[in-house]
Amino acid sequence: MAPLLSFTPQAAAVAPAVALALGLGRRKGPAATAALAAAALTVVVRPRAARRRQPAASGPTLRVLTVNLLCGRADAEVVVALVRRTGADVLFLQELTEDAVNRLKKAGLSDLMPQEVTELRGGPRGSGIYSRFPLSERPPLAPVHAAQPTAVLELPGGNAVEVGCVHPHPPKPPWSRGVARWRRELAVLPPPGELPLVLAGDFNATLDHALFRSVLRLGYADAALQAGNALAPTWGPAGRLALITIDHVLVDRRCAVLASSVHAVPGSDHRAVFAEVRLPGQ
Repeated sequence: MAPLLSFTPQAAAVAPAVALALGLGRRKGPAATAALAAAALTVVVRPRAARRRQPAASGPTLRVLTVNLLCGRADAEVVVALVRRTGADVLFLQELTEDAVNRLKKAGLSDLMPQEVTELRGGPRGSGIYSRFPLSERPPLAPVHAAQPTAVLELPGGNAVEVGCVHPHPPKPPWSRGVARWRRELAVLPPPGELPLVLAGDFNATLDHALFRSVLRLGYADAALQAGNALAPTWGPAGRLALITIDHVLVDRRCAVLASSVHAVPGSDHRAVFAEVRLPGQ
């Protein structure tokens, strides 16, 4: 059920048609039930496409980009071009491999983002944080199957923000212990502290998962939800068609979200997620 819940927006889209078809077939009881379900799903899903009021943050602007590289196979030149086009200040990479690191450097990432904190575990379990500005490595997020590095990012003017790259175990396959691991690894994500905290990456969870909403209640705002872009899907099989929204940028609720967008990356089954936020004042 955990993976199936990710398709709630699709269920909301087709529910009215189901209710209409049942009504035309004169099946009044099932039609009424389907209509009620359609109305309930619409109430839940539609607000994700509406921009929300933001706090009056007065700090500097931070541009964030996160990409799951699919075992390091994503097109490095496209990733670097996306960093350049969006003007990203910090880049979060999941499924980072040694080969991907070399290809990203060759494509010019080090010229744009000379600061880095990476943890390569071999295969698809590596992660990294790259930045235009100084990074001070911090202890990684709770021990999990994939690397989850953290750092303090020092911005010009004396502002600082904590950043963490997130990649919990996916809740699959159903015959394994994947769901239990997924629950444990989401449950240990920390709340924001004295410094503003930004968590970005492949959460393997959507807004329809209660556990993900519990993470938000720790003191985070989903950047896409705040910008009215939370229905934009970020993952699909083989990267051909994005279906569900499992990649996120979570920001401290004291931050104001200015923009959010999703971008295709050849070679990956995930889309990149970009967010522009304004940090709280010092």
